[in-house]
Order: sequence, then structure tokens, then C-alpha cells
Amino acid sequence: MSIELEKMLAGEPYNPMDPHLAAQRARARDLCQALNATHEADLDERRRLLVEIFGAGGDTAWMQPPFYCDYGFNIELGERVFFNFNCVVLDVCKVRIGSFTLFGPAVQIYTATHPMDAQARRREESGRPIEIGSDVWVGGGAIILPGVHIGSRAVIGAGSVVTRDVPAGVFAAGNPCRVVRDVA
Repeated sequence: MSIELEKMLAGEPYNPMDPHLAAQRARARDLCQALNATHEADLDERRRLLVEIFGAGGDTAWMQPPFYCDYGFNIELGERVFFNFNCVVLDVCKVRIGSFTLFGPAVQIYTATHPMDAQARRREESGRPIEIGSDVWVGGGAIILPGVHIGSRAVIGAGSVVTRDVPAGVFAAGNPCRVVRDVA
């Protein structure tokens, strides 16, 4: 494992141009491109690619391509997680998603972040892990920012920008996303 990969996984500033990291991103992009080129009838090939892309859970994930990610191996899924069209996961840190969670079209999950200092941005980036519980429904076009935890059974409204933790069993929506009410 490269030193830059170790720093990346620890959420420390790292050099994203490290050759090992660049090769890992190229691998993920190639796998996503192959997945995105599959036909609806290519279920066995889609399953094989999902198992290869994800760190865990690709054997039961339900995917509607296209899908994009940075590394893939940092994404750990529970049972039967569903991604609708055009989902993006920037997984420089771990993304853990519980069982039976649903993502609407164009949901974006970002663990990656960048320094506020312009000079530092030229050399490094970092990330913070994201955790999403089981039975969560994230509406289309929602964006989940670095370091956020979303509790089980939560519902995130379409188009929301989730900037902070969302407790279990609530409906939250808006920009920034805020708890609106409890859900049954």
C-alpha cells in the first residue's frame, strides 16, 4: 500500500497525483465504463462488474447505470442497495451504506474535500468518511457532503444538500438539509 493511499484512507491530506492512486482511479473508471456500457439483458456481466467495483455488497446491489466512482473499493454496501441512473460516489474515504437503502437518480456522495488555501489545493486534498444507515431513501439529485452520517430509516428529500448528520427515522430536506419531521 502506498503512503499516499494510507494518508487518503486516514482522512489526512494526500497527493492525489500519486501514481498508485492514479492507477486505482483508472481501474475504477474502466470498470464503471464497462458497467455503463452493459445492456439490460447483461445481468451476469453487470453482477460480475459490481462485485469487482465495490469493496462489499456488489453481489446483491441493484444498479441502473450509468454509475461513477473514484475507487470503488472504499464503498461497502449492505444487502440490496439500489442506485438509480447517474449516481456518483467520490470515495476517497470509506462510504458505508446499510441494507435496503435506495438512491434516486443523480444522487452524489462526496467524501472528498479540498483545502481552503489555494496553494495547498494545488498539491493535496483529503476526505472524510460517510455512513448511511439501512432502509434510507435518498431522493433524486441530493448531494451528501464529506463526513455526514445519515441514520437508518431516514428519508432525504430530492435536491437536498446534506451538510451535517441526519438522525434515524426522520424526513429531512432542503439546502442546507434540515429535519422536517419524524417518519413512521
